[in-house]
Amino acid sequence: MADHPVDEKLPALKMATTGLQHVAAMYAGVVAPPLIVGAAIGLTATDLTFLTGACLFTAGLATFLQTLGIWKIGARLPFVNGVTFAGVAPMTAIVASTEDKSDALPIIFGAVIVAGLLGFLAAPVFCKAIRFFPPVVTGTVITLIGISLLPVAFGWAQGPNPAAHDYGSATNLGLAAITLLIVLLLRRFTTGFVKQIAVLLGLVIGTLIAIPFGVTDFGPVADAAVVGFPTPFHFGAPQFQLAAIISMCVVMVVSMTESTADMLALGEIVERPADEKTIAAGLRADTLGSAVSPLFNGFMCSAFAQNIGLVAMTKIRSRYVVAAGGGFLVLMGLCPMAASLIAVVPRPVLGGAGVVLFGSVAASGIQTLVRAALDKDNNVLIVAVSLAVGIIPITAPEFYHAFPETARIVLDSGISTGCVAAVLLNLVFNHLGRGGHDAHDVTHPMEAGEELTNTPKAPAAS
Repeated sequence: MADHPVDEKLPALKMATTGLQHVAAMYAGVVAPPLIVGAAIGLTATDLTFLTGACLFTAGLATFLQTLGIWKIGARLPFVNGVTFAGVAPMTAIVASTEDKSDALPIIFGAVIVAGLLGFLAAPVFCKAIRFFPPVVTGTVITLIGISLLPVAFGWAQGPNPAAHDYGSATNLGLAAITLLIVLLLRRFTTGFVKQIAVLLGLVIGTLIAIPFGVTDFGPVADAAVVGFPTPFHFGAPQFQLAAIISMCVVMVVSMTESTADMLALGEIVERPADEKTIAAGLRADTLGSAVSPLFNGFMCSAFAQNIGLVAMTKIRSRYVVAAGGGFLVLMGLCPMAASLIAVVPRPVLGGAGVVLFGSVAASGIQTLVRAALDKDNNVLIVAVSLAVGIIPITAPEFYHAFPETARIVLDSGISTGCVAAVLLNLVFNHLGRGGHDAHDVTHPMEAGEELTNTPKAPAAS
């Protein structure tokens, strides 16, 4: 009997080229979180390169775990895993609340380790409780992720240093606008592989255009080694703070919810429907990958949804192709010079691309909300209040100034507070006191597999 297309091993050359295509489609999504967090901490170019390489390396390991699998770990589907965007806003909130910035990464790493281990233990139960995270909840949270990240793109567009004389200058904003225009033109007038890597090409072209303006620094590449290894605990031993752990546990819940939806969608596309056993195995891979990632200085990992679209487009369903992409990620993580290339990209250029990248996250949240039965007043109320609660830290950054610093780590993350509000309101309005009839009032991911296959999603929530 012939192997299922998911288990097919393609010729080496085709395996390598199609694997690289998966890497190209998700590369910008992997390197953006360490750039955001590293900039918030104020890391040097060398440390920023190291952090980016570490995230590439751990993304490769997590991809191996998901595609190849061991024991009851791994969905064994063509999933690319990488740093989840959902954790960016909570991590920057942790950075902002940490007086000694050198402690920020150890605190984040400690929180991710605990959240990953708890998620691993909860995976068999979580796959049964997914009905409490319908589109009205996940759509609200994904929208908040995009809205929370957009100010980062706007800050990048103005320049790397708010104290610099050229911060917000016409040159910087012009470079951001040109990069945005390039990405839009590539997405509009190209097809296939070029269209898939439009953001990556936009970064390259934008960087080349920026050279005559003197804002491109090739120093990080010149100083980077060709071969290196993400030394365990490079930034210090993990520290465990309760508020940070709670914040990252909320992110883990969001990440597990999105991964479940992604597995349902991908299972339909590759014609190997994801059952409860597959979902539990996939969640174990996500959470274990997240728990191991900080050992090598990486962040929380989750499935990347944009690669699902690539599988649907190319019709190449082999999980070994994606595993080959994981191999390239590991190799890039072991080559600091390759990782340092992203440090060359001027912040305004990153800002222009970030508008597309982060804005698409918010748009995918809106797409999810389309399935949330918003013709019902209860669901409209859930979305309205949850979005309002989640937007508070963005529109009124000092709103919680009177609260203790430990509490502000959670409260200053609109994603965390918005998620908690959405889950609680959904329980109150769509579950409590409604017996077994809540399913008639709201569609949840376990009942929307076919719809999910036609819903493109951005990388941020995955």
